[in-house]
Amino acid sequence: MDAAALSPAPFHADVAGAPAPDHCLWLTADDGVRLRAGYWTAGARGTVLLFPGRSEYVEKYAGAAADLAARGYATVVIDWRGQGLADRLLPDRETGHVGRFLDYQRDLRAVLGSLPGLGLAGPLYLLAHSMGGAIGLRSLHQGLEVRAALFSAPMWGIAMPRTMRPLAWTLSYALRNIGLGARYTPGGGPATYVLDAPFEDNQLTTDPEMYALMQTQMRAHPELALGSPSMHWLNEALRECRQLRHLQPPTLTMQTFLGGNERIVSVPAIEALAARWPGGRLERVPGAEHEIMMEGPETRARFFDAAAELFGAQT
Repeated sequence: MDAAALSPAPFHADVAGAPAPDHCLWLTADDGVRLRAGYWTAGARGTVLLFPGRSEYVEKYAGAAADLAARGYATVVIDWRGQGLADRLLPDRETGHVGRFLDYQRDLRAVLGSLPGLGLAGPLYLLAHSMGGAIGLRSLHQGLEVRAALFSAPMWGIAMPRTMRPLAWTLSYALRNIGLGARYTPGGGPATYVLDAPFEDNQLTTDPEMYALMQTQMRAHPELALGSPSMHWLNEALRECRQLRHLQPPTLTMQTFLGGNERIVSVPAIEALAARWPGGRLERVPGAEHEIMMEGPETRARFFDAAAELFGAQT
């Protein structure tokens, strides 16, 4: 699809903290859901498909795109359905929700269809964070053609006490099947995490400047914000993670970064899948929280240097 045939979408450059994308466009998935994607097109070494996590949005990754551009890579970032400026799926737009986890593959197909018209046909590389790590792994199993994959705290399992896991399965299954799946998960609500949790002991980053940037983005543009997930989303996520863990990992070259203080996704699930991945490599970052790309300058440099080394070795 030619770029001229795609509608321009807004990008909030005032809070991005890094250069705006060359294009920010509306896309439409094959089921009619409207999505948004940002395209940073400068980069002679290839294009990175950056899959954000739950509740994230294009502006949050402008800095990551700049770091990748400095290393020779173009970047594409998507607002998944139900978050950012993409169509929200429930009357309560603050609820994180999806009909089926496989619907995110519809979003990916829309992005892939837009690349040739923007001169971004390849070579392609995958960089996936948190929920994006589950979407990314599924896409690899479905034949996504990338040369290498780099994961940041991938959601191959959800962190929760062992005693709570049977309850999470039972309650989420029961509520979705009696028509109450749109309810927030227990203890959750419409508040977005970075405005609800103080910086001290937050689960995302140890860097106060990055946390402040995320707070600024939410305060300036609350339309980007997302609250807790729905019980339906939780049940879909549990099912998808279980299915992915039971599949034989792809033979693609892979590296995973994991913070030493990870508390959002399941560390044992990541360790187990990475150990089974042929040629897979797991790298831990002592003291880091969930969002490696939102940590301090030294950690971010280490991460993006590793990305360039991993991707560059596949040419």
